Amino acid sequence: MQIETSTIEKHNQQLIKQHNADVDHLASRIDGVELLISKLVAFQIAVPSWALGTGGTRFGRFSGLGEPGSLEQKIADVGLLHALNQSSGAISLHIPWDIPSDYNKIKQLASSHGLRFDAVNSNTFQDQPGQALSYKYGSLQHVDKAVRKQAIGHNIEVIKHGEQLGSKALTVWLSDGSCFPGQLNFKKAFKNTLESLEEIYAALPDDWKMFIEYKAFEPNFYSMTVGDWGQSYLYASKLGAKAKTLVDLGHHLPNANIEQIVSILMMENKLAGFHFNDSKYGDDDLTVGSINPYQLFLIFNELVAGMDELKMDHANDLGWMIDASHNVKDPLEDLIQSIEAIMIAYAQSLLINRTQLEHAQINNDVTGAQEILQQAYRTDVRPLVAEARLRAGGALNPIQLFRQAGIRNKLITQRGSASKATGL
Repeated sequence: MQIETSTIEKHNQQLIKQHNADVDHLASRIDGVELLISKLVAFQIAVPSWALGTGGTRFGRFSGLGEPGSLEQKIADVGLLHALNQSSGAISLHIPWDIPSDYNKIKQLASSHGLRFDAVNSNTFQDQPGQALSYKYGSLQHVDKAVRKQAIGHNIEVIKHGEQLGSKALTVWLSDGSCFPGQLNFKKAFKNTLESLEEIYAALPDDWKMFIEYKAFEPNFYSMTVGDWGQSYLYASKLGAKAKTLVDLGHHLPNANIEQIVSILMMENKLAGFHFNDSKYGDDDLTVGSINPYQLFLIFNELVAGMDELKMDHANDLGWMIDASHNVKDPLEDLIQSIEAIMIAYAQSLLINRTQLEHAQINNDVTGAQEILQQAYRTDVRPLVAEARLRAGGALNPIQLFRQAGIRNKLITQRGSASKATGL
C-alpha cells in the first residue's frame, strides 16, 4: 500500500502551528540553521530487507501480523517508511532471501517509491535448501576447499545480483569461528578466509566496495574469524582500497569505545559505514538510541569531524544502514524510531562548535570540552529534524500518523494475519 500525499498534508496541518513556533525558537538560538536542515534533508538511511518482519531469538520467533511475504511487499513497506520520514530512501537486500525474479520490474517498483538499492548482503551462515555442502564448521574459513569454493561462488553470485539492481557494495558477514578450544587452527582459518576474500574481491566491479563486518561472538562463542575491528581492518588492508571495515554498533564487547574505533578507521580511510542498532549487554539489536543515545551522539561527533576533515559528502561517502531485530514491536514503528534517533544524533553533532572544541583540547580544558559536547547533546533538535521531513514531503510526526492512519491494520487486511516475512 501507499500513503496518500493528502493524508500527510492533512496530518501536518494539524501540527504546523506549534511546529513553526518550535523551529523559530531554535533558529533564534542557533547559527546556520538552514545549512543544518539541508544536510538533514540529504541524509538517508538504508533499511535492510530482513528488518521488515518481527525478529526472534535462538528459542523462538513470534511473527507479527501483515508481515511482507515477498520482496515486492518489502519494497512497499520501505516505501511507506520513506513516505512518512523522507529519510529512508534505500533498501539493502539479503541474498538468497530476496532474489528478484525480474530485475527491471523490481527496479521500477523501487523507483516508484523513491528508493535505490544499497549494499547487497551474502549469506554463508545458514545452509539453504538443496545446498550441496554444509557451513556447519564454517564457510570461507572451512578446512575443506570445496566448501570454501561454494561460499566464494555464492558471494560472487550476490555481486552479480547487485550489479543488476544498481548496488555498489557487497557486505560480507561471517559466522565462521569455533565453539571450543582446540577445534580450530587460528592461523590456518585466517589464511583460508583471506584467500577466499581475495577471490571475491577480484570479482568486484571497479566502482564497487567490499564491506567486511566483524562480530565479537555469536554464533561461535570461543572464537570468531572476524571477531573485532582490528581483524576486519587487517583483512581490508591486505585486500586493497575497495575493501573497508563495516561497524555494527552491537558487535562489540560491553563498554567498547566505538567512537575511538570509528575515528581511527576514518583516519586510515578504512571505514565503510554502519549497521545501526543499540545494545544493553551484547549483540541485542535493539532500537537505535533506546539504550545509550549519548554514545550514538559521541560516535556522530567523531564521524562529522572526520568527514569534514577529509572533505567527505556526509550523505553518500559512507554507508548508513539499520540492522535491528524488533522481537516484540511493530517492525515499521521500530524502524521509524530508529531513523529518528539517527537523525537526532546527526543533527546534534552538527551543532558542535569545532573551533571551540579544538581550542579546549589543545589547552587541556577537560571541563570546557565536556561542556561544548553536552551543550550540543542537550539541545532538543527534534523540531529541526521534523522541519527537514516537512520540506522533503514527509510527516511531522511519523509514528503518530502511522497509528492514526491505521497502516498496520490496512496491511493485515491486504496480506492476512498469517503472512510472515521471508528470511530468518
